[in-house]
Amino acid sequence: MEHVKSIIYFICAGLCEIGGGYLVWLWLRERRSIWYAVGGAVVLFLYGVIPTLQPANFGRVYAAYGGVFIVLSIIWGWKIDGLAPDRFDVIGGLVSLCGVAIIFYWPRS
Repeated sequence: MEHVKSIIYFICAGLCEIGGGYLVWLWLRERRSIWYAVGGAVVLFLYGVIPTLQPANFGRVYAAYGGVFIVLSIIWGWKIDGLAPDRFDVIGGLVSLCGVAIIFYWPRS
C-alpha cells in the first residue's frame, strides 16, 4: 500500500508542476488573463508541498520524480497539445520509469 500512495504522490506532484507551469505559459505566451498566472502559482505551490509526503529524503524523491515528470510531460503533450508521442518518446519514457524504480523502489539493506 505504501508504494501505491507513493506513486499517487508522484503523479499528483507531476500534474501540479506541469499544470501550474502550463497556466503560467498560457498567461505569458497566449496573453491570457493574469488569473491564469495566479492559478498557476497556487498549483505550483501545491507541487512544492506534495513531495514532502513521500517517505524518502529530498534528493531521492526529486531524482525519482524527474523520471515521472518525463512520462507525464509526454502524456500532457499528447492529450493537451495533441502531439502524439513517437517510439523514441515511448522508449525514453520507459527508460526513465526504470530509473524511478531503481532509485526509489529498489530494496536497500
